[in-house]
Amino acid sequence: MSQSRIWLAIGVVAAVVVAGFYLGSGVLRTPTLPTGFASANGRIEATEIDIATKTAGRVKEILAGEGDFVTAGQVLVRMDTQVLEAQRREADAQLRRAEIAVETARAQVVQRKAEKQAAIAVVAQRQAELDAARKRFDRSEQLAKTGSGSIETLDNDRARFEGAKAAVSAAEAQVAAADSAISASESLVVQAMAAVDAAKATIERIQADIDDSTLTTPRDGRVQYRVAQPGEVLAAGGKVLNMVDLGDVFMTFFLPTEQAGRVAIGSEVRLVLDAAPNYVIPARATFVADVAQFTPKSVETADERQKLMFRIKAKIEPELLKKYIRQAKTGLPGMAYVQLNPDARWPDRLQIRLPQ
Repeated sequence: MSQSRIWLAIGVVAAVVVAGFYLGSGVLRTPTLPTGFASANGRIEATEIDIATKTAGRVKEILAGEGDFVTAGQVLVRMDTQVLEAQRREADAQLRRAEIAVETARAQVVQRKAEKQAAIAVVAQRQAELDAARKRFDRSEQLAKTGSGSIETLDNDRARFEGAKAAVSAAEAQVAAADSAISASESLVVQAMAAVDAAKATIERIQADIDDSTLTTPRDGRVQYRVAQPGEVLAAGGKVLNMVDLGDVFMTFFLPTEQAGRVAIGSEVRLVLDAAPNYVIPARATFVADVAQFTPKSVETADERQKLMFRIKAKIEPELLKKYIRQAKTGLPGMAYVQLNPDARWPDRLQIRLPQ
């Protein structure tokens, strides 16, 4: 071995020894946190939203691509609505037919009421004829008893009287029939109006399906994936796009029992991402699990209980996210630093620093 190679090997060994010394002595370790703080690894996450169909149909048009930023109410997808439009026209025709039926039924009611008035007039006429026939019959009967009138006249007046009574009964029956006809016509009006309401409800339902065929985003965010393509036929609930709500960004991390038990909802958290170590992002603890993760089947000793890990979620303020929405990305790993003691002072390296 040449002398230069020997010196090179000696240098490498020396470097390894020095590095081991520094690692062992803690010189190269991450600076320790002061009392009242805890830290853990985590990853930036956000609430995911599926843009999906309400009813089965064919995808007509997709107006957003992967990575696009979208705002609440923005149209993302249009479904084919030809069938729904045809159903809407059919329902419109049924509505017009039902409205005509209502007018026809109402006209029948008016007609039946007029017929009833005519029947009542006939009853009055027949009653007058009955009164006249009764008087004539009474006179003929008195004359026959005294011998001043003929039996034939008496018989004729009796026949007229009985005929008048029958005519009155027939006229009263016509009035009753007219009442029944009015009730039947009014029921037809009710049925026709119900048909109108049903047709209107059908139109509203179809129009709701047509409106739901235009898929919009409920919140500001960014499209992650395109699940379907134009022309594909999807079942009800079929996913077209997947997006993340950039107004609800958080980091999930885990702390052991002793530290997790001291984290209060609202505790201040500072996030440092591996991709941007020069920035310190403020957040708040919004969730502390009440059930431990990685729990052994049997926990019997105090040492084992200390090994239990609890999930914690630290959320970034929405106002801050709106300001840096273009820089917000999910999946980035980093460190979360939690203030366990509200009186503890944050070290200088964890003071908030944000991009300009």
